Amino acid sequence: MPPKDTICAAAFLGDGLEDVKEASNAAGFSGNWAVVKGNNDYYFQEAESAVFDFINYRFLITHGHRYNLYNGYHSLVSAARANGANAVLSGHTHIPHHIMIDGIHLINPGSVSRPRSRIGATFAVIECAEGKQLMVEFFGIGEGGKIWSIEI
Repeated sequence: MPPKDTICAAAFLGDGLEDVKEASNAAGFSGNWAVVKGNNDYYFQEAESAVFDFINYRFLITHGHRYNLYNGYHSLVSAARANGANAVLSGHTHIPHHIMIDGIHLINPGSVSRPRSRIGATFAVIECAEGKQLMVEFFGIGEGGKIWSIEI
């Protein structure tokens, strides 16, 4: 995992907004957060989707519950195109994946606190370097906070 001081931004994709500040403090992360609310964040006013630019990428972030993710990714790809995004970060299924459709990265980091994959708790680190291809690495979290790299 990259050292904390090399992480420039973080995205939270919904379901557990009440935990973001505490988790950030516990991890010692003081960078910028992009957050959206999920279908279980009832009492929060944050948007359900947002767009942000980082290095040479435009990201659409969304929890994903409005996009019928269980029947394919066509609506996410359409939303990315409509927003000029070349990468989408979504949650909702709580299952990690990274696929490309029509040149658009579709990334779900899984879930740290509410995992639904057989791997358990997961997150992703995305490297965006000027002039380089976007790189995504997934990590699992085990007992005692042990972190290891995983293949998706």
